[in-house]
Amino acid sequence: MARRMILNAFDMNCVTHIVAGTWRHPESQAARYKDLGYWLDLARLLERGLFDGLFIADVLGVYDVYGGGPDAALRSAAQVPVNDPLLVVPAMATVTEHLGFGVTAATSFEHPYSFARRMSTLDHLTDGRVGWNVVTGYLESAARNHGFDAITPHADRYDIADEYTEVLYKLWEGSWDDDAVGADPGRAAYADPAKVHPIDHRGRHFRVPGIHLCEPSPQRTPVLYQAGASDRGKQFGAENAEVVFVGAPTKEALRATVADIRARAESAGRDPYDVKIVNGHVVVTGADEAAARARLDDLRQYVDPEGALALWSGWLGSDLSRFDLDDPVAVTDNEFLKSSVENFGQGQWTLRDFVDAHAIDVEGGFSVGSPRQVADDLQEWVEETDVDGFNVTNAITPGSFVDFVDHVVPELQRRGVHKTSYEEGTLRHKLFGRGPRLPQTHRAARYRRVTEEVGR
Repeated sequence: MARRMILNAFDMNCVTHIVAGTWRHPESQAARYKDLGYWLDLARLLERGLFDGLFIADVLGVYDVYGGGPDAALRSAAQVPVNDPLLVVPAMATVTEHLGFGVTAATSFEHPYSFARRMSTLDHLTDGRVGWNVVTGYLESAARNHGFDAITPHADRYDIADEYTEVLYKLWEGSWDDDAVGADPGRAAYADPAKVHPIDHRGRHFRVPGIHLCEPSPQRTPVLYQAGASDRGKQFGAENAEVVFVGAPTKEALRATVADIRARAESAGRDPYDVKIVNGHVVVTGADEAAARARLDDLRQYVDPEGALALWSGWLGSDLSRFDLDDPVAVTDNEFLKSSVENFGQGQWTLRDFVDAHAIDVEGGFSVGSPRQVADDLQEWVEETDVDGFNVTNAITPGSFVDFVDHVVPELQRRGVHKTSYEEGTLRHKLFGRGPRLPQTHRAARYRRVTEEVGR
C-alpha cells in the first residue's frame, strides 16, 4: 500500500517569510498578515486540502547581520515586522474542525512556567489540535533585546532546552491527576487539592516549586515539533520530538539525515518511526507544465536580492555583503544556525546562487511542473529518503497554497498517498493513531504520577 504523506503548510505571522520580495506580486496577500481574516481564510483553505497542520515559524529578533544593520531586512520586510504566532490560533480553530497548528517558541527567552500555561490554554481552546515547535533561537539581536550580551553558545542552548522541557513535562504530565477536577452535580469541590501536586523543580537554570496553573488539557503535552538539524539539535529531537522539520536541499542529504534521526531515536529507547520527519519543500505548479513554468518565471521577477541576502546572512551568521556575486560563500563555524553553515556555507554556493536559485527554493526540496510531475517528485522524495512528508513553503501567499490544494492534492489523493478525509481526535491521534497522550516510551512519561490511557 502506498505510504501516506504528512503535509503541513509553512507560514509565518509576517510579510516576508522565506521568499523575499514576492509580497509585491499583484496576487499576494502577504501584507494582510495582521488581518485576522487572512488567517481564517488560510485555515479554511488548508482544511479543504486536508492538510495535517499549519506550521507557523517565528523569530524574536531582526535580521541585522547583512550590512551590519536591519535596513535591508526592513526594506524587504524580511521577517520584520513580525507578530506573535500563538495569538492567531484560537480564531483559526473556530473555523476548522481538524486542522492542526504548530507554533514556534524559543526556550531561550521565556520562562517555562508561564509558557506552560500559554500552551495548555491553546490545547484547551483548540480541543487538542496544537503542537509546539521547540527552538532555541539563533539571532544575536534577539539575545541582545532580551538582556544578554550575545547569543548563548549552541551547546549551552540545548542544555537549557533539556531542562526547559523537563520543567514542562513535570507541569503538563505530573502536576494534576486525571481525576483532579470535575463539575459533576453534588461534587463538593471543583479541584481536589490532594490530586494537584507541586513539581518542586530545582535545576541549574530554573526553579519551579509550585503547581501547574492549568487543569489537564486534551493532550496534556502538545505535539512536540523540533527544527534543529545540527548534531546537537538532532540528538535533542531524537529524545523529545514527535515531528522533526529539516531543510535538506538534496535527496542524498535528506536520506542521511532521516537515517541519522531514526537511529538516534532508537538509541533513546523509542520506536524510530515514533519520530515523523518532514522536509521543507517549495512547489510551483499549475494546470500543466507550461502554466507552472510561466508561474515560476513570473515569481522570479519579484524576488528581492537584498532581502534574500538579509535572510541568508542571518541563517548563516555571516555578513554576505562582503562577497562578490560569483565568490564561493565560505563561512566559519559560529553559534547561529549550524546546519545552514554546514549545508550552505562551506564554499559550495556563490552569492549569485543564493539570489538566483535559492531565493525561491531556499532550504529544502523544490518541485515545479504539472500536478502529475509534482506528485511524481514528492513520491520520489518519500520513497528514496524515508521522509514522512513535507512542510510546503509558499513562494506567494496564499496563492502557492491555493495552487497546491487545487492541483496537487487531487493527484496525490488519486494515488492513495494523501487522505480523502480526516480521522476524528486530537492532532497527536491524527498523526499516530493511538490516542491523545504521549506514549510510555517518551521521555515525558517518567514524570507522570498516575496511570493514564496513553499510546504504547
